[in-house]
Amino acid sequence: MKAVQSHSKFKFGRLVLEVVMVLFSILFLYPLFLAINNSLKSFSEVMTDVVALPKQLAFENYSYVWQFINYPKLFLNNTIVTSVGLAGIILVSSIAAYKLARTKSRLSIILYIICIMPMLIPFQSIMLTVLKLAKDIHLTNSTWGLGVLYWGFGAPLAVFIYHGFVKGIPKEIDESATIDGASGFRLFFSVIFPLLKSVTATIIIIDVMWIWNDFLLPLLMVNGSPDTKTLTLAAYTFVGQYTSDWQYAMTAMVMAVLPSIVVFILLQKFIVKGVVAGAVKG
Repeated sequence: MKAVQSHSKFKFGRLVLEVVMVLFSILFLYPLFLAINNSLKSFSEVMTDVVALPKQLAFENYSYVWQFINYPKLFLNNTIVTSVGLAGIILVSSIAAYKLARTKSRLSIILYIICIMPMLIPFQSIMLTVLKLAKDIHLTNSTWGLGVLYWGFGAPLAVFIYHGFVKGIPKEIDESATIDGASGFRLFFSVIFPLLKSVTATIIIIDVMWIWNDFLLPLLMVNGSPDTKTLTLAAYTFVGQYTSDWQYAMTAMVMAVLPSIVVFILLQKFIVKGVVAGAVKG
């Protein structure tokens, strides 16, 4: 009897949890619904009622925005920025985290703390300094330069995640590879880095969602050049001081975030695997 009651309580508790999670999912998805809903309306419908469903689907909004912002060009810009940013973050962070995790010294601990401390610094407090530095080293108004800037902002979290994972990899693997004649870089790229596959996938997904949809850093670094704008900046062009084409702004925003949403849906299972693996190994 007690076993039956316990099982019934477990099922009831699980049902309540599922209902709560569904409600939270609806809450978080509602802004996306509003964006898609208003992207399919005319200007008058958007201004009349934001929440109401469109009386007639205005798919012409998408064709207009596609041509007006030159979507293929901006999509390429986003791809370059995201690819350059990801490559640098993964390469630098994985090597740094491996070296810091394998070196047992007070200096290593201090350097590790210094590496992850920028996570606690709000970007707004340093953005003017970053802008001046980027201008001095000629990284502004360049998609490649913007991608390089993401290395510094994305490395702290990546080092933190990699470091916890590397600590769970047995040192005997390093010793065996060294005995076989592997150099430091050969050891890392041929032996250690393949073992970081799951956590690397997690970092890729997190950073793709961040870099692809970022607005503030591109606004500061490449907003002055039409050839280097990103998709999120293009949506901002439809909102002005004297007139705002909200239906086009919503359309551009949906077209901007859609690729990252697709990537997240296809690869979301790697987030759970990477987080669980890092927790167990760390």
